[in-house]
Amino acid sequence: MDQHVVVRLAVTVDAPIERVWERVTSPAGINDELAPILSMGMPRDYRDATVATVPVGVPLGKAWLRLGGIVPVDYDDLMIVELDPPHGFHERSTMLAARTWEHRRRLARIGETKTHVTDELTIEPRLPVPARVPRMIVTSLFKHRHRRLAAHFAAAENGRVT
Repeated sequence: MDQHVVVRLAVTVDAPIERVWERVTSPAGINDELAPILSMGMPRDYRDATVATVPVGVPLGKAWLRLGGIVPVDYDDLMIVELDPPHGFHERSTMLAARTWEHRRRLARIGETKTHVTDELTIEPRLPVPARVPRMIVTSLFKHRHRRLAAHFAAAENGRVT
């Protein structure tokens, strides 16, 4: 079954593009966005790397996704196919649950103090499920990620650390 599901979501964050880029490409930032639902480790040979520092166009290995930060539930066999600091990246991977997982994250400067973050995800599930199932899961997860990302910078702006 050739079924691709596309999800597009966006959020405006109260921080300059350079700070947002640093956050969204770091393992700490990615895990903060996913918390407390999931965590994601970097592939074994890239544990000290960020999305912005890994080789482009090279399969990097499996980045494990853990439910609640503990139980492995899936993996992202990660490859960054395009990197455009600080404007975005394009990841194309396979997962246990998805034959194809593509994530394009674009950052756009809004003045000096805000950044518009757009995520576009294209998923080809391995199982023949109705498109609404992966669409609902991915939409919910990325809405959560966007709330967490915006909250991080709102807290930083108010002097709180997240």
